[in-house]
Amino acid sequence: MTDDESIEGLLRDLAPRVLGAVVRRYGNFADAEDAVQEALLAASRQWPTEGTPDHPIGWLIQVASRRMADQIRSEGSRKRREELAVALEAHDPEPAPDHDDTLALMFMCCHPALTPASAIALTLRAIGGLTTAEIARSFIVPEATMAQRISRAKQAIKASEVPLAMPSGAEAAERLRSVLHVLYLIFNEGYLTTAGTELARADLSTEAIRLARIVHLALPDDPEVTGLLALMLLTEARRPARTGPRGELIPLSDQDRMLWNADLIAEGDALIAGAWSKGSVGPYQVQAAIAAIHDQARRPEDTDWREIYALYAVLERMSANPMVSLNRAIAAAMVDGPAAGLARLDPLESQIPGHHRVHAVRAHLLEMAGDLDGAIAEYEIAAERTTSLPEQQYLVTKAARLRHEAP
Repeated sequence: MTDDESIEGLLRDLAPRVLGAVVRRYGNFADAEDAVQEALLAASRQWPTEGTPDHPIGWLIQVASRRMADQIRSEGSRKRREELAVALEAHDPEPAPDHDDTLALMFMCCHPALTPASAIALTLRAIGGLTTAEIARSFIVPEATMAQRISRAKQAIKASEVPLAMPSGAEAAERLRSVLHVLYLIFNEGYLTTAGTELARADLSTEAIRLARIVHLALPDDPEVTGLLALMLLTEARRPARTGPRGELIPLSDQDRMLWNADLIAEGDALIAGAWSKGSVGPYQVQAAIAAIHDQARRPEDTDWREIYALYAVLERMSANPMVSLNRAIAAAMVDGPAAGLARLDPLESQIPGHHRVHAVRAHLLEMAGDLDGAIAEYEIAAERTTSLPEQQYLVTKAARLRHEAP
């Protein structure tokens, strides 16, 4: 690792702590975030040539606070000055470099008042340290669109007047659900990108895991926090085998399982075992248990599909998510044959009409049943409707291969 890469990693780790300290002192998320970004930019320019300071977080907080003070002095509105003066009096006299507000900041970014899309963008910006341009590229939208989305999220946070503090009671549980949901969405987008030329975005899934570790470190006894981290690790473990040399998609059944990351699997297994022992079971734990069963199978034919089917039944009762029902249909086919799986697909047409995954699953089950013509037609429909180029190429290739095999 080069010095520049080391500094970049340090700044990313420190960014949320610095932002938390500045927000705690000045009470204005939007202005504080801008000031911290300026401090990070100054550090990225100065530290490689002048050396990293002995107390880097204190350096960053000082520079960001100086930017905030400059803004206060230059602000023309008397009312605005008075509001900031009150905010300063209400907070600690100096930001504390050793106080870590990262988790509280994450709760703020994932406030239920925000849409999931806005919460994801704000979390990646404020906690993950990604630039607006990087976030925009991740979600295949123009940078101006993403900038507007982040700006609206900041304004919503400001309007809500939510303090930088850990909530308590029922509010804590609700806000924690929002945090976990946002991290889950970030990971999923990184592991299987919904649009564009890449199958996955490793930077997003890696960032989701990093943030999930922060939450788990703060709340180690929460079984759903543990379950989500386990789910991410057990899923991420398969990444090395998911693509071929040209970036093409390799389905789970065809992956070289020797390439799976054994360390991540072991860590995920230990985490989910500990979470299950606490007696309170939630959807992330159930999904992690399903991922663990897949990871424990040395060969595809060793997979305990009956147990997976039972777990999807539990998950379906917990959530009305049609994707859960779609996955249960696959498990049903693996347990009782393709006809059982196909029968479960029909009700999903009205729930997620036109979704490419319904057609892709139907194609797979028709192929299992020996209906090659039907499978070809469904693969082609799925290929037309997906917005992921690697998925499209995989589906087109499947249809072409079956067409060649068809009598």
